[in-house]
Amino acid sequence: MVFEQSWRWYGPHDPVNLQAIKQAGANGVVTALHHIPVGEVWSVEEIEKRKALLVQSNKENAFPLHWNVVESLPVHEHIKQGKKDKTAFIENYKQSLRNLGRSGITRVCYNFMPVLDWLRTNVRYELEDGGTALLHDLEDLIIFDLFILKRENAEADYDPAMVEKAKSRYPQMAEEELARLKESLLMALPGDQKGFTLDKLRKGLEDYKGISAEQLRENLVNFLEEIIPVADEAGVNMAIHPDDPPWPVLGLPRVVSNIGDLDYIFRQVPSIANGLTFCSGSFGASENNDLPEIIRTFFDRIHFVHLRSVQREGNSRFYEANHLEGNAEMYKLVRTFYECQKGQKNRPLPMRPDHGHQMLDDLEKTTYPGYSAIGRLRGLAELRGLEMGIISSLGN
Repeated sequence: MVFEQSWRWYGPHDPVNLQAIKQAGANGVVTALHHIPVGEVWSVEEIEKRKALLVQSNKENAFPLHWNVVESLPVHEHIKQGKKDKTAFIENYKQSLRNLGRSGITRVCYNFMPVLDWLRTNVRYELEDGGTALLHDLEDLIIFDLFILKRENAEADYDPAMVEKAKSRYPQMAEEELARLKESLLMALPGDQKGFTLDKLRKGLEDYKGISAEQLRENLVNFLEEIIPVADEAGVNMAIHPDDPPWPVLGLPRVVSNIGDLDYIFRQVPSIANGLTFCSGSFGASENNDLPEIIRTFFDRIHFVHLRSVQREGNSRFYEANHLEGNAEMYKLVRTFYECQKGQKNRPLPMRPDHGHQMLDDLEKTTYPGYSAIGRLRGLAELRGLEMGIISSLGN
C-alpha cells in the first residue's frame, strides 16, 4: 500500500459526517481544533475530546477511524511578521506540539502564507458537465485588487498588458459577477466562521508592509529553529504546506513555492521532523515546478500528501480538474511515490483527495467549496484504483 486513505473533517459542524467518511473508504481522519483561537494552546483535554469523537464512531467489526494528521495547527501572524510578542505565541505552539505528541498525534500540517491561505477568484466555476470547481484567474484578481480592494500602488505588481485588459473588462462586468468575485476572495477558510471583510484584509496587508520575501523566509527559519527540536522530542513530524498559488499575491511575499524554497528551508533546519506536505495542486499551478522531481528529492521529508490536479490555461488562469485529468499527470505522481517507497519502513503515507468538484446532489447542498462529499469521494475512488493498478502491475 502506497497511501493511507484519509479524509479532511472539520469537526462536529462539518456537513460531511464521520459515517460518510467511513462509507468513502477512508480510515485516516485529518482534522483540527478550529474552535481554539490562533495562538492559544491546544490542551490535552481538547485533543482527547476530538479523538473521542472518532472512537465513538468505531462500531464493532467496522474498520476504525483515527486521527492521523493535524490540518492545521495555525501559525500566528505575529510569528510570521517577526513581531516582538512572537515569543509567547511560539511557546504556546511548542506546548501544543508536546500535547499532541502525548496524545499520539504525530503529524502536523501547517503553512506560512501571510494573511490568506489558498486564494481563488471563483469558488463556483461551472464546468461543462454542470459541476462546479475552484478557479483562479489573474485578470479577475487584478480587477479585485484595483477596483474593489483599491490597494495602493497595486498596478506596479502586475504586467502592464494584464492591467490594461483588466481595466477594459471591469466596466463591462455585471454587479452579480463582481459580487461573486468579492465573495470568493473574502471567503472564510474552512473551520473559520468569521471570514474576511475588505477592512480586515486591508489591515492584514498593512501589517506586512515592509516585510520582504527575504524577511519572511528568515522569520520562517527562526520559527522552525525554535519548534523543530520540540517536535522532534515529542515524536511529531511537521509538514509545511506549499503556497497556493505558488507566487506572490496582493503584494504579499510567498516563500514555499518551489524546489529552491524547499531546499533552503530543509538545509537551514535539517531535522527530518522539518518536513513537507506534498500538495500536487499547489505546486502544480506553476508550470515551472517538476512534481516528480520534488517527490524524489524530498521523499524522506514528505509526511503528508494532498493529491489533486489543476488545469492550467496559460500562465494566468487555472481551475481544479478531475483528479486523474489536468496537468498533474497523476499516474506519474503515484508511480513516483510507489518507487520511492519500495523498501522504506514506517509507511504508507497519509494521503487525502483534495478539492473535489461540487456535483450531483451536493449541488443542492450548502457545503464549503472544494470540500463537498461526492466530489472528494470520486477523487478518492479514482486514486484508490490508480494506486491498486500501479501496485498490481509493478509488483508488491
